[in-house]
Amino acid sequence: MSSAVIEENNFRYQETKGGDEVLLLLHGLFGATGNFQGIQNAFAQEYNVVTPILPILTMPFKQLNLGGLVKHIEAFIAFKGYQKMHIVGNSLGGHLAQLFALGNPTMVQSITLTGSSGLFENAMGSTFPKRGDYDFVKRKAESTFYDPKTATKEIVDEVFDTVNDRLKAIRVIATAKSAVRNNLKERISEITSPVLLVWGKQDIITPAWVGEKFHELLPNSELAFIDKCGHAPMMEHPQEFNKLLKGFLLKNKMAQPSE
Repeated sequence: MSSAVIEENNFRYQETKGGDEVLLLLHGLFGATGNFQGIQNAFAQEYNVVTPILPILTMPFKQLNLGGLVKHIEAFIAFKGYQKMHIVGNSLGGHLAQLFALGNPTMVQSITLTGSSGLFENAMGSTFPKRGDYDFVKRKAESTFYDPKTATKEIVDEVFDTVNDRLKAIRVIATAKSAVRNNLKERISEITSPVLLVWGKQDIITPAWVGEKFHELLPNSELAFIDKCGHAPMMEHPQEFNKLLKGFLLKNKMAQPSE
């Protein structure tokens, strides 16, 4: 099951409207809403699962940095009228979740970070994928995961299309550089919301020690590792990831108004 993409007021997003509590999903640099399909399917009935499509490839280039993307998320949340939410962020999406929480602490009920940037990331290895070399792009996409079969042809084709479009590639590089510049080591301890850290033991983009560093710096965090797993645990091991997320969300449910 995947909900249709809604387009309104210059925003593109999916929304399940399955419950009162908002579960906001933020995808990564090469990510898409399909990366969260396992979460959407598992939580669609109990939560209002909302997945905005980040305008990395479409927003004005002068605004294309992490600050601009956070402003886009803030504008989207204001447009939708959400008051408080649980946020799940993978990779760059986790970085944006942290920046949003630093700027809007009272709106964050909980945060789940998985393979998140913000402290260290090895975005595409030591080299950006070569234009026109499909096999090279395929190997790079496969290296994101422990099991290379997780990198479906659809995923590889999408990355290949991006790196072979000069303007798209420039946008991706600019966003990646902005992420490196926005290191949060000195600020991250200001986030006091409950944080669940879910890390793949074999993640080579944000290695296991990065998850441990997040756990050390975040005052109200818990850390779980998933074995035989790379940079996107919610894709490689959706059942295990969802079990961890469900338990965490239940512990951090919003207080219900008394009658």
